[in-house]
Amino acid sequence: MTPTTSIYAARPWLAQLSDAQRAPVDPPPTLVHALRAAVARAPGRTALGYFDGRLSYRETDALSDSVAGHLAARGVERGDRVAVMLQNTPHFVLALLGAWKAGASVVPLNPMYKSAEVAHALKDSGARVLVCADRAWEAYLRRTAADCSVRVVLTACEKDLQTRDDPRVLGFERLPVPAGAEDLVAVARAGHPAPEDREPAADDVALISYTSGTSGTPKGAMNLHRGIMYNAERQRAGHPVPEGAAYFALAPLFHITGMVCELAACVANAGTLVLAYRFEAGVVLDAFTEYRPAYTVGPSTAFMALAAHPAATPDHFASFQVISSGGAPVPPALVERFRARFGPYIHNGYGLTECTAPCASVPPGKEAPVDPASGTLSVGVPGPGTVVRVLDESGREVPFGEQGEIAVRGPQVVPGYLGLPEATARAFPDGELRTGDIGFMDEDGWLYVVDRKKDMINASGFKVWPREVEDVLYTHPDVREAAVVGVPDPYRGETVKAYVSLRPGASAGPAELSAYCEQRLAAYKYPRDVEVLPELPKTTSGKILRRELRCPDQDRK
Repeated sequence: MTPTTSIYAARPWLAQLSDAQRAPVDPPPTLVHALRAAVARAPGRTALGYFDGRLSYRETDALSDSVAGHLAARGVERGDRVAVMLQNTPHFVLALLGAWKAGASVVPLNPMYKSAEVAHALKDSGARVLVCADRAWEAYLRRTAADCSVRVVLTACEKDLQTRDDPRVLGFERLPVPAGAEDLVAVARAGHPAPEDREPAADDVALISYTSGTSGTPKGAMNLHRGIMYNAERQRAGHPVPEGAAYFALAPLFHITGMVCELAACVANAGTLVLAYRFEAGVVLDAFTEYRPAYTVGPSTAFMALAAHPAATPDHFASFQVISSGGAPVPPALVERFRARFGPYIHNGYGLTECTAPCASVPPGKEAPVDPASGTLSVGVPGPGTVVRVLDESGREVPFGEQGEIAVRGPQVVPGYLGLPEATARAFPDGELRTGDIGFMDEDGWLYVVDRKKDMINASGFKVWPREVEDVLYTHPDVREAAVVGVPDPYRGETVKAYVSLRPGASAGPAELSAYCEQRLAAYKYPRDVEVLPELPKTTSGKILRRELRCPDQDRK
């Protein structure tokens, strides 16, 4: 069944959008074009704020021009790949823009990657350039890159471009520029002219973003410039804040959510992007006070940590006009607890690397409904140019209200995975992304994500979705974080186990938490085994790592 004859073709979600949100958008071809437009409108406005450091739009443009000129002089050609492995700092933005101005594609890498993960991305992408922290280069990347195609190395001391040296996140020592590498900031300040005739085009590959998808070895999703700018413009138009407002980068920029919803949307709005190296709740709260941002997006775990910080007050959040969550599910209890304590409503959202961040979000002025049967909070509604369908195991559409695999079609969906035609054909039949997420849509167009297809627990033949159990745990006043997994059971096949971390000063024990769930869930769903940990394992983007919790206790690190 094609979208033109589908039951979803009526797009009931459009009724949830305002006329302005339904209106067509005409984004610039690339973020480079958006940057130039911002320079023309507000050259002296702060583009990047980093502790006490400030770079204007004019300076950001000139510094990234110089990076581009240097890369071209070092032999980087149009279509080459530049790997960037940095935290949320101005260095990341200068390297990204410089690579794009040189005509290259960027391979964003998580700074928490281990050697094997970096080596796979470098080899698979064929990256010729690596931009990274000087400490990481000296610690292990020099050895890792030796067997890859990297020929040019730019390193960064992430204490540069500010002078505060906040010991909570910038407590490391400065290093001399490593042998065989060049300093990124020195290159940016050298005044090289940007190369001519290298301007990126809308259909060029902007990013090769490595994602495991539903399973297996990480694959390089090819995010196009037009997909980034389409979603950035939809984000700007759909979550309006005044031009020039401050956007706080709560999500990491190497993650597609931070790249699109923070960096690209901010530049499209000629705003100020506030950077704070990496997430540390006290540092983030101080930045909120200093910069008074109007917008941020981040994972639910970040909001949990901010809410748990003893210094957090409503004033820290008073400047925000829009707070969104992306990258990890938001429990309904967190939304209400956060609003009751601080005031703002957290707008849920949903997206994947393969659809260049959001494909559904809660519109401003509306609140996501909670499904009365499962207690699941809606992730929002699709945008006007996006079609979301829900499919059964054979690929047929299921009626509104029934669960199935979520499929997405729209201008933000990537064309496929780098060098993997078979994986591309499986994940993108006829250009439609099969997400691997299980969910449903109600008759009003609200989308609900139940869980990952691979995370379903089979207990004595009954399906148990971890999200449903986690959402119940989050309603307990002592629970800060929760993760539920299936563990082997000789009688039931699998049984439900919960891992939790507690709020400061809380004392709930495993028996109390298990009994709390037993009162609220069917007998086959509640966790008979609950383990309390100081912290749950998470990715840098804030997603709780269930896969690490599935390992036997003696193997967990």
